[in-house]
Amino acid sequence: MTDETLPTRSDRVAGGARGRRSGLLFARDVLVVVVIALLVAFLVKTFVVRSFYIPSGSMENTLQINDKILVNELQPSVFPLSRGDVVVFRDPGGWLPKSPPVARNPLAQAADTALTFVGLSASDSDDHLVKRLIGLPGDHVVCCDASGRITVNGTAIVEPYIVLPPGQKNAATLAFDVTVPKGRIWVMGDNRYDSQDSSRNQALPGHGFVPLDHVVGRAAVISWPVGRWTWLTDYPEVFRGVEEKKE
Repeated sequence: MTDETLPTRSDRVAGGARGRRSGLLFARDVLVVVVIALLVAFLVKTFVVRSFYIPSGSMENTLQINDKILVNELQPSVFPLSRGDVVVFRDPGGWLPKSPPVARNPLAQAADTALTFVGLSASDSDDHLVKRLIGLPGDHVVCCDASGRITVNGTAIVEPYIVLPPGQKNAATLAFDVTVPKGRIWVMGDNRYDSQDSSRNQALPGHGFVPLDHVVGRAAVISWPVGRWTWLTDYPEVFRGVEEKKE
């Protein structure tokens, strides 16, 4: 007697085929989701937010060596920058020494390339600088007054974020008296006597100014380590009394 509830061979073959098709459809859906996620991550990294790490102490104590920051790329591409913003920018030319080549095994290099692609790593951090924006296009920036302060458009600013060596009062290592050209900004590190900033690069062809099209964006937050997570402020009270000047 035959039990009609038992699957026949053809039923088992059909069931196996359906299982394989289901597996292939599942794999396809997973692949599509992964590709879309990578594309979204790439677009976010390219146009909205990007990660960088801090390789030097030029922005201490605001930023520490090996901090990781998230940079808002909508400034200045969509929204304007403000005095006091912490900005990341490409080397305008000659500000940084040539980085020695770093030997990596192929697996580590591939992993870092992939993470950089989606914005989770920052393999080009050594080719960029991070400084605080002091002068906008058209600003007259001078250092220093009798009290060692920088003046912007004739107004002395008191900068609570800067670090000066004991016995030093001047807010810059070198004197300057500049008017920021159109399409340029004047930037300085918070650790004023250990920073390759605008004041230190006046002798270069760019005279210490940073082209706006070199600015990647405004550093918005310290994302790592967790214990240092914080929003980065532009200290609006420092520049509140500075009058605007046309370019």
